[in-house]
Formats: sequence, C-alpha cells, structure tokens
Amino acid sequence: MGMISQDMRDVIRRAMLSYVATICEDGSPNLSPKGSVFAYDDDHLIFMNQASPHTAANLRRDPRVEINSVDVFRRRGYRFKGTATLVPPGEAPFEWLKQKLIDLNGPGYPAHEALLVTVEHVAPLLSPVYGWGHGKEEELAPRYAASYVKAAGLTPADLTQKR
Repeated sequence: MGMISQDMRDVIRRAMLSYVATICEDGSPNLSPKGSVFAYDDDHLIFMNQASPHTAANLRRDPRVEINSVDVFRRRGYRFKGTATLVPPGEAPFEWLKQKLIDLNGPGYPAHEALLVTVEHVAPLLSPVYGWGHGKEEELAPRYAASYVKAAGLTPADLTQKR
C-alpha cells in the first residue's frame, strides 16, 4: 500500500488550492499556492510550474518540499512531506499532468515543467473544532460553506457571476 490514500486524493481534489513550501537560498521559507496539485500515483504528488520561478529554483537547489491541502469546508486536510524531481515536457508525468490541466482549464494552459514529489511522510491536518466543538464532518461542511459565503459578504448569486 502506498502513502496516498483515497481520502487524501479526495481532500486534494476538494481543496482545489494547495500550498507548497520550499526553502529559499538564504534559508527563509517560500510558500506558494498551487491549483495544479494532484495525486499522480500512490506514492507521488505532482504539480505544474506555470509561473513559479522561485519555487522551481528552490527545488532545483534543495528538493525538500511540504505540500498542505485543506478542505476548507470540512476543516481538515493533510500535510505531505517529501522530495521533488523536476520533470520536463515530453516525459510521462509531465504529459499526464498537462493533459489533465488542459481538460480542466482549456487549451493554452501554461506548462513549463512538472514537479513530481515523492511523498515520504503524511500527517493529518485537523481543525480544533473536531475536539473542542465535537464537530462531525457531515455537519461542518454545510455550516462552514455558509459561513464562508457570509464572511466574504457574498450572496449565492455572487458565486456564479462573472467579473
């Protein structure tokens, strides 16, 4: 059995935006949001370098990476630690991800190189509401979805209107 479970895949899919942490040359952290994170197989995550020159440069120098994916409505997610390998166009992981992103977002999607992360450690991310609030996931998702819309000052119509 691999490192990445079906639940982890589901959380990544529902999160739609994950955060990738790398180490800058001066040792400071670099945190970059990624909408292209997917489970490639049972032991690897993958994301695309679309416009991430700092993330890619950091990973060329130091391949250690952490990716956090959180389902904001269910208030839980996962922290994935591992090492990244840069994958150029033409190689199978790159082409797999590029096609997946084109299918989701349409042609013209920028794709410079893929970053294939060998997952070495996974830890759950769980909101304290599960403990102190005795929350249950099936109750939290609709409550936090409504709260999110309200806190942002949105109406349901705002979510479907184009800007």
